[in-house]
Amino acid sequence: MSDYQVLHQTQDEYGPLIVLEDKQTRILAFGENDEQSKLLKATPHIPQHTYVQAMLLVLLYSQPKSAIVLGLGGGGLIHALRHFDAGIKLTAVELRAEVIELAKRYFQLPLSKKLKVVHQDAKHFLAAAEHKRVDVVFTDIYSADGVDAAQVSETFIAQCAALIKADGYLVLNCWKEHSQNRELLGYLNMHFAEVRACLTGSGNWVVLAGKAKHEISASGLKSKAQALSQQLDFQLGRSLTRFDIWE
Repeated sequence: MSDYQVLHQTQDEYGPLIVLEDKQTRILAFGENDEQSKLLKATPHIPQHTYVQAMLLVLLYSQPKSAIVLGLGGGGLIHALRHFDAGIKLTAVELRAEVIELAKRYFQLPLSKKLKVVHQDAKHFLAAAEHKRVDVVFTDIYSADGVDAAQVSETFIAQCAALIKADGYLVLNCWKEHSQNRELLGYLNMHFAEVRACLTGSGNWVVLAGKAKHEISASGLKSKAQALSQQLDFQLGRSLTRFDIWE
């Protein structure tokens, strides 16, 4: 991080918030040597983290008209989804008011009538169950210490499932250690017809759980991935080779 200049540094009740930049990129950090979000200033829609790229594999199976994103960060996922389809209705839920402000101020958050940003704890948002059902729920709830434990709990998975349409998807960003978590797989299997997962180069375990089965042949998947790569403006290939049914 030594090549980066500190643009902004502050603290809230959950800890530090730091915005760093060099000529090409901006980084949102929640602590020393932490990288929550990374954005290319010239092309903010191209995800810089492999886990965000892997989360977008859901677009091989779903053409969402609506989605909920739990955990805003610098808004990398919002940028990519907006580039993919400007018409998707997005709701982003973020615990920290300061993170929302930083995403707007430093990370070019693409504000529009199609994006609703909610300042709330994702657990409370899910428990309230007031949102209309959506095609995809993306969940990426991290602190400087790692994945929020709630994100892999039985209640959380059930509440997410309740907000997803009959042919929709849940996309979870976890750590590779969670690939050994049979309890988590059990919770997912209670609510979803198929569960796929992808180990990323950065050590994240990205899970795609679908309410309905979608069989695509290997060749079909490859050609879909090529078309989607063009739409998203980056190559999905690396994530795709590590992507399989989790059983």
